[in-house]
Amino acid sequence: MNNLLEVNEVSKSFGSYKALNNVSIAVPHGGIFGLLGPNGAGKTTLIRIINQITMPDSGSVYLDGDLLSPRHIQDIGYLPEERGLYKSMKVGEQALYLAQLKGLSKFEAKKRLKYWFERLEIGDWWNKRIQELSKGMAQKIQFVVTVLHQPKLLIFDEPFSGFDPINANLIKDEILRLRDQGATIIFSTHRMESVEELCDDIALLHKSNKILDGKLVDIKRQYKINTFEVGIRTKDNHELKQLLSEKFIVSDAYFKTLDNELKLNIKLGDKESPNALLNYLTSKGELTHFMELIPSVNDIFIQNVKKS
Repeated sequence: MNNLLEVNEVSKSFGSYKALNNVSIAVPHGGIFGLLGPNGAGKTTLIRIINQITMPDSGSVYLDGDLLSPRHIQDIGYLPEERGLYKSMKVGEQALYLAQLKGLSKFEAKKRLKYWFERLEIGDWWNKRIQELSKGMAQKIQFVVTVLHQPKLLIFDEPFSGFDPINANLIKDEILRLRDQGATIIFSTHRMESVEELCDDIALLHKSNKILDGKLVDIKRQYKINTFEVGIRTKDNHELKQLLSEKFIVSDAYFKTLDNELKLNIKLGDKESPNALLNYLTSKGELTHFMELIPSVNDIFIQNVKKS
């Protein structure tokens, strides 16, 4: 089976409010799956259903080919957006307790915690109380507890919340390392730059419906606009812009450079090639910048939400 998780036509209502409407997603083995959407789209409800915190009104969920059941709780690690550590407990005591809830023996839990505490350089936090830690420090503890039992599926909901840039980058690297070791990860965030960096596949929810899904590279290819951002040094910027406007669809471009080049966005027709454009530009001046404009995840996100 190619997919670790399959959600099939799941619906969920709370009174008259429809939180999910026949939503289906397929999460492949061994990758990072971005679950995206604006506030109120249904992401948290779907995550809660996968974690069996709440049950769907209709539809089904399969984990590794089996219908989701209570025995699968130990196969999932969940880092919620709203953190849930007990503030008055000591770090080590709490981590041991939560690890044993996930089925680890006390001996095995201590061994794995020692590894992670050393890896994240937090060994001297063992006897601190959660209330003594900053938000980012507590977040590290919750991350460790989430991954400690080495589940088949990891779900991270806004995992970088509360982190400074250095620690956010540290956790990002750990997430990528877990993926490289074979973990399957669902990653939910509003930070589109993180989606660009981390995700292999995405699904976009809006107003309780799935409106887009697939491999990220295929989606970006689908939204390509065949437009190139160029910077070129020439004797007469106005004259070259006029020549280009007669051959292509041209608009002004805005990007920072060290010199005062002519900066343009040039859209090609379906039968026009980037190589031909490149050759033409180099015949007219010194090319300093040439880059295809590929829509970002943020652009695609906004375009689809507005359209729907």
